[in-house]
Amino acid sequence: MKKPPFRLLLSLTLLISALLVAFKFPNYKKVNIVFIGDSITQGGNKASFQPSVYAVTYLSDKLPAVTINQANAGVSGRTTLDFLPGQKDFNNAATAADTLYTDMDAQLLFSIMLGTNDSAIKGPHGAPVAPQDYKHNLSIIIDTLLQRYPNSKIILNHPLWYSPNTYNGAMYLAEGLARLQTYFPEIDGLVKSYKLTNPGHVFIGDKAGFTYFKKNYADAFKQEQGRQGIFYLHPNEQGAAGLGALWGKAIYKALK
Repeated sequence: MKKPPFRLLLSLTLLISALLVAFKFPNYKKVNIVFIGDSITQGGNKASFQPSVYAVTYLSDKLPAVTINQANAGVSGRTTLDFLPGQKDFNNAATAADTLYTDMDAQLLFSIMLGTNDSAIKGPHGAPVAPQDYKHNLSIIIDTLLQRYPNSKIILNHPLWYSPNTYNGAMYLAEGLARLQTYFPEIDGLVKSYKLTNPGHVFIGDKAGFTYFKKNYADAFKQEQGRQGIFYLHPNEQGAAGLGALWGKAIYKALK
């Protein structure tokens, strides 16, 4: 059998490569992101403590031709109950999303990390939140966002490790840390279920942050004085940068 000429093979190879690239990454001009979460997402008044800032930096480096905009809707002390439809914090996040959603040539994306305050023994709204209730709350938030913004993408990040002596205005301790980890399979299960019911819209986000902060707590967390000594809960600048990069990787993967 006669072999195809070299030029034909080269042309076919280039064509296939171009098609693979085209299917691999949509031609976004802009990506608009609303970050939903608690004090870890909020990061305080300094931009250097806000993981969302570093996530945008990561994405801008990976996608230099794409404009990345963000709105940080994180609020200290919040649980999944605070972001249920009709609540003030949900309304604030929706207001930010409404502004970004008017940009028709942009992809709207929600990056969500909630659960730290849900896991507390007492203090935050509704805490402690049982795993099945945590999952139910997240599903209501997701369903409402997808109904309101049908072309959006939603990313669910695993919440972070905190030291088992964490006790500030709210009580977390070892019981809370154990409860926090029961939320992980609920998050993973939700993402799997949406792959069947609403494919292409709900994605698993960062899962590595928990282990990263557990191993690097002394360098990546602030030292805070609590009722049971120095505890570790909130990322410092180094930790915010690390977490932002992890979020950025998850968003980049979802955009693909």
